[in-house]
Amino acid sequence: MNKIGFVYNALVPEAPPFIDSLIESLKLRENSWICSAVDLETAPDLLEQTTLIVVAGGDGTILRTIHVIAPHSIPIVGVNMGRVGFMSELRPENAAEKLPSYLNGDMRVERRMMLYAEVFSPSDDSLVFSAHALNDVVVGRGGVARLLDIATRIDGVDLTSYRADAVIISTATGSTGYALSAGSPIFFPEARMLIMQPVAAHTGLRDGLVLPDSSVVELSVADSRHASLSVDGLDEVDLEPGSTVTVNQSPHEALFLRSEPPTFFYTDLTRRLGLVYNLSGPGN
Repeated sequence: MNKIGFVYNALVPEAPPFIDSLIESLKLRENSWICSAVDLETAPDLLEQTTLIVVAGGDGTILRTIHVIAPHSIPIVGVNMGRVGFMSELRPENAAEKLPSYLNGDMRVERRMMLYAEVFSPSDDSLVFSAHALNDVVVGRGGVARLLDIATRIDGVDLTSYRADAVIISTATGSTGYALSAGSPIFFPEARMLIMQPVAAHTGLRDGLVLPDSSVVELSVADSRHASLSVDGLDEVDLEPGSTVTVNQSPHEALFLRSEPPTFFYTDLTRRLGLVYNLSGPGN
């Protein structure tokens, strides 16, 4: 029997009782399962017969969930119990009323591109780490107040060597995250592209680059004793001196169920960023 999964942020005390009340009100006790986001990776059997996952938490909880479920092509509905909640669809107060429409398959499926990052050993070029990302992949300094020299190649062609705090490789989804704080423009979330954005660049290109989704980006740090790789702000690994990080388009996609048309993104964006748009104009 097809199941509905309910994933929650264990650090939010209100999340477990909210999930339980939601399941009870929708009479899904026999056709559902519950798991915290941090435990989801240890329970792969839950995903085999799952057709939809409801996530109660913020964007971080959704990202952690996507990392696990993306290979299974399971869509999600986010209930925002965090702060900004760019990826969420519902609020706790309207979830019980609106969720049945999502369960019945009446909603649009929004497909978002993901990234795939690999780290190769400098000694024998073997693969030492790999991960998929929905927001971004960041090569930066590992807690030490110093600039890094980060050499970049695109599709095998040398571009430049950034002297900067970090270089972000972002998706359109990630353009409203860390890349935005570093000066990146905001892109429509279903756009398929790679964004390369330096952070506090001292030399080299200071503006971001928008690359085709077929691009392969290579990043290497000349002296990586204090460099690290961060994936969606969740997974972080130290880089050996001379390591190469390769980033390209992931074969997986993040699937979200949406009730509004794609253009609702613009309305939602102004609300989440606290912007006010005055249609009346001055003097009206």
